[in-house]
Amino acid sequence: MTRLLLLATLLSTTFLPWTASADTSIGATTISVPSLQRGRPLAVDVWYPAKAPAPEGLIGDNRIFTGAAAKPDAVIDPGRHPLILLSHGSGSRAQGMAWIAARLAEQGFIVAGPDHPGTTSGDSTPIATPRIWERTQDLSNIITWMTGDARWKASVDAAKIGVIGFSLGGSTALELIGARADLNAYADYCDRYTMMMDCQWFAGGFGFVDGKRVASPVVKLRAFDKAHFEQSNLDPRVTSAVIVDPGLATAFKADSLKAIKVPTTIINLGSPGAVPVAVKSDALSAEIPGAQYHQIPGANHFSFLPICKPGAEEMLSETGDADPICDGKGLRDRAEVHKDAEKLIVEAFEKTLK
Repeated sequence: MTRLLLLATLLSTTFLPWTASADTSIGATTISVPSLQRGRPLAVDVWYPAKAPAPEGLIGDNRIFTGAAAKPDAVIDPGRHPLILLSHGSGSRAQGMAWIAARLAEQGFIVAGPDHPGTTSGDSTPIATPRIWERTQDLSNIITWMTGDARWKASVDAAKIGVIGFSLGGSTALELIGARADLNAYADYCDRYTMMMDCQWFAGGFGFVDGKRVASPVVKLRAFDKAHFEQSNLDPRVTSAVIVDPGLATAFKADSLKAIKVPTTIINLGSPGAVPVAVKSDALSAEIPGAQYHQIPGANHFSFLPICKPGAEEMLSETGDADPICDGKGLRDRAEVHKDAEKLIVEAFEKTLK
């Protein structure tokens, strides 16, 4: 779980105009999806196959990260395409995963990811972070909307729906396919590993609202809403999942993992012995029938973020951000890590959704 929310003013670019060309076969747009549960519509970024020539832009490009090429509001390719839901990490945005969303769209998938209210850049508080059931509801609302809305229902194959989640989004994706969290186990983990980023976040006493730092109650996990935290958030419409460095990795009920019926691929970022306990998922993977487990060596948790621009590390240092999100010392080049991840992720969805 990163503190990218500290960078809200640096990460505000949505579409950066570029050139007119036919070099990319990826379209992108942002839609509004109704959410009765949130009391306001969800902002959802959508990537999709679009071969027709159109002007290009860079999605998710800003002063820190390099964006991914796509054609804003281009015409979608004809036919029905599998839908993949995308869930970002704590304090990030859907566009922080534009690089993998673009690759999936290039392979013929529609990818839709919300900015989860309460856990997105500039709008993130400790008390909202463990409310995983709100995030899973966001994704379920997107399925309902895109399989019923006049604009999308002719393009979405409602029988082929997957989910990919990173960090807190990995927990969200796991819950969407039937995993159930254990509140006592999660509290035990934070009692034991007080220096883990998620546990420090709960104890920090601050959050961000409308891009501004605000005081926020310290989260006492043992007093948290146990019934909601441990409820089932299974959406049977989801038939495939890829999970990357999931939060809550130590705190899922074993019986719920054993009951998962969806083809599942789990990826940890890091060499053997170097993956933090917060996200280490080999034991979790072993509980899920038929799950495929992979590690990407020479990486760390931040390697799944977009490629950093030159000078980004110095700029982050000036903002006071303590997370080494652009520090690649001792690690493989992030672009190479992305290639490894793309291969695993695309192959997983090609096998299970096509």
